[in-house]
This record gives sequence, structure tokens and C-alpha cells, in this order.
Amino acid sequence: MSEALLTRIAQALERLAPPPPMPADLDSAAAYIWNGGTIVAAEAFAPVAIDLLTGIDAQKAALLENSRRHAHARAAHDILLWGARGTGKSALVASAVGALQAEGLDIALVQCAIDDLASLPRLFTVLRGSARPFILFLDDLGFDEGGGDARALRSLLQGGAVARPANVRLYVTSNRRHIVPRHLSEQDDPVNPRDVIDDKMALSDRFGLSLGFHAIDQDAYVAIVEGYAARLGLSVDPLEAIQWATQRGSRSGRVAWQYVVELAGRTGLAL
Repeated sequence: MSEALLTRIAQALERLAPPPPMPADLDSAAAYIWNGGTIVAAEAFAPVAIDLLTGIDAQKAALLENSRRHAHARAAHDILLWGARGTGKSALVASAVGALQAEGLDIALVQCAIDDLASLPRLFTVLRGSARPFILFLDDLGFDEGGGDARALRSLLQGGAVARPANVRLYVTSNRRHIVPRHLSEQDDPVNPRDVIDDKMALSDRFGLSLGFHAIDQDAYVAIVEGYAARLGLSVDPLEAIQWATQRGSRSGRVAWQYVVELAGRTGLAL
């Protein structure tokens, strides 16, 4: 096959392939998505109003204050949000950024998928090019027994040549308090068992704030339902709301919102 033909084939393939997305302007969007190689602006960033997140007042106050400090370029912590599913961890991160933007503060959210953790050094290089404060959001983080990725993330949080830049703070959600699972078998490890446990806890220790989110009681669940419904102009039967949660075997902010979606659908309301 001639060199000219190979060139024409290569040019034809280039025309067929979609061009790579252009990197986003880091000074303009409210939120961004890192796809492992390019940062793009989020098409629609519409977090839940932070006053609708009820039953987590202490966690809300701590995260808002820390984020406000970061927006003002003051000392601020990386934060681990851990606990039961559906208790508002992820919603709180986005809502806090949205609330500060509504106050006129220049801060933005950057979400990175857990599968793209290995690309974080490249993302940090991109974000160093801006003076704007960013919250880097890693949702539903957890590591297996190997722990290699956990050790890599520890170096990104603190120390090392690829540590996060000063204008970036990591907000991480996890269902586990220490992110890496712990088992009773650790006590039988031939290595000093205290050393094994300390190594697994070392990642969670890198976060200056650790905020726990716990299962809510029935009264708190009903209050969340009523808060959502009032914002949408819907009436609520508390007993039916409780029955909805009972059928799902869970009381949480997520289940409360799902029930309100059901109410809205019955009345013909679009959300």
C-alpha cells in the first residue's frame, strides 16, 4: 500500500472522528465535569435550595462555613462526608456551592468520577492555571482490600509533588467512615494489628473535617417531606408519607423526595 494512500486513509479517519471537546473557561461556569482528560462546563447546575435540606443542620453549618472560608481564600479543610445512603451528603455539597454563588462569592464545583482518580494530577495542573477557588467533588468513594488507590489519594491530599493546589479543596462522600473496609480478621494479621488499622485509617485522617450522616427518625422524615411539598405547593398526608417509606424499608431525604415526586405526578405538576 502506497504512502499516499495511507495518508488519505488517515485523513479520512480524522474527518470521521469527532473533534476533542474544547477545555472550558474556568472563570465563567458555576460547575464543571472532569472526564479524565478534559474539563467541561456542566450544562445545567441547579442544586436543591440549601434550606430544604433538613435534619442535618450541624453538618450544613460546618460545610457552609468551611466553603465560605475557601471562597474568601482563607484556610479551609478538605471534607469527608460519610454515613447512610440517601441522607443528603451529595446534595449538601452541591447546595452549599450554589448557596455561596447566590451570595455573590466566586467559587465553583468540579465533579470527578471515581473511575478517573488516576487522572487527578492532570486535573490539578489544569486548576492551578486559575486563581478561582474550586471544590473538587468525589461522590461515593470506597476502596477494596488492596488499598493502592487509597494510598495514592492520600498523597494527593497532603504532601508529595502532585498534591492538590491551594485553590482546590476535596469534598468526598463515602458510606464508610474510614473509606477502606475494616474487618475483625485484621486482629489476626501477622503484622502489628495496630499498624494495619492505622494504615487503613490514614486516608480518612487526611480530611480536616469528617461529617457523619445518620439514618433519620420518623418525625425528621415527615418534616423533610413537608418542606419539599410546601415549596411546591403540595398538600401532604403524613400517614401516607410514612407508609411510602415503610414500603421501601428506608427513611431518608432521598425517599422523602421520591414521595414528593409521586405527589407531584398525581397532581399533574412538572418538576
